[in-house]
Amino acid sequence: MRTASAVSGSGSPSGVPASLRGILPVLVAVPALLVLDWLLSNSPFANYLLSIMAVNIILAVSLNIVNGMTGQFSIGHAGFMAVGAYLAGVTSLALKDVALSFLPVAVSDQVFLVVALLVGGISAALAGFLVGLPSLRLRGDYLAIVTLGFGEIIRVAVTNTEAFGRALGLSGIPQTSSVAMVGFWVFLVVLVARRIAGSSHGRSLWAIREDEVAAEAMGVNTTGYKVRAFVISSFFAGVAGGLFAHFVPIINPGSFTFVKSMEIVVMVVLGGLGSTTGAIVAAVFLTLLPEALRSAFSAFGSESNLAQQVDQIRMPVYGLLLVVLMLSRPQGLFGTKELWEVIPRWIPRRRKGM
Repeated sequence: MRTASAVSGSGSPSGVPASLRGILPVLVAVPALLVLDWLLSNSPFANYLLSIMAVNIILAVSLNIVNGMTGQFSIGHAGFMAVGAYLAGVTSLALKDVALSFLPVAVSDQVFLVVALLVGGISAALAGFLVGLPSLRLRGDYLAIVTLGFGEIIRVAVTNTEAFGRALGLSGIPQTSSVAMVGFWVFLVVLVARRIAGSSHGRSLWAIREDEVAAEAMGVNTTGYKVRAFVISSFFAGVAGGLFAHFVPIINPGSFTFVKSMEIVVMVVLGGLGSTTGAIVAAVFLTLLPEALRSAFSAFGSESNLAQQVDQIRMPVYGLLLVVLMLSRPQGLFGTKELWEVIPRWIPRRRKGM
């Protein structure tokens, strides 16, 4: 018997044609991001702050695929970010004097930016595959040590490579990133993470997280699934690095240290291991926290060493947040649930008869 949706030709009870359901989020997101970019075009600080926030969201959501959904413990995410940042930057510098005559300059710049981001992301994914294939047979602390070592190797390598500017960093990269571009990649990583979580691949990742031995006994190729998750996570970390390289004046090894990796881990743990929206909320909060600290310091008239003071107090604040969180709510703010699953529980219900 034919259903009502089939009779109406919509292909779904919601009235959305089946051919559009896959691309409907994109059709909604792209115009909204373009409008937001236009509204913020005259506010450089708001553009910069939103770009930093978006990069942190991409990093946190992508790491959540490995640390949250798969239950592994990677602490070298800044290394993959560095791979994407430097290779995307070098690609943009190589294409700097190239122009697509049949396109407007602004469109041509965005085309080259996307090419550079894909180069950075694919390079980071390849690095993730090379690191993940042998190391993801390990578990727990051993995997953490391997990823930590990879991050330090990348940092030392770029520090001693002339093509990457050594310790002084890489400058002159075209500043072609925009709020619309970083927002699109935020939308994409969230969409991918949610699609993975709800798919058969996601169920395999959750099974590995809960009991890897039992999952393997049930026929799940645990190493294969972990490597795939690691590659996807590394790809988006590389894209985040590429975006970062295109809105900061200079990138240097100091931007991709172990401290940066731990910041991303804190975001994932604070939001809840396995919760995509939890990672987003934590990334937004921990991005705005230093700005709030700067405002607090400036209110006391301390302007000269403001950045240094904020950097000194930021990590102790992060550590205190983690201690409080682990004592009060070890599973993080949302646990493995999403925002829309948690909020209804926080809303008080009316008693019957009132």
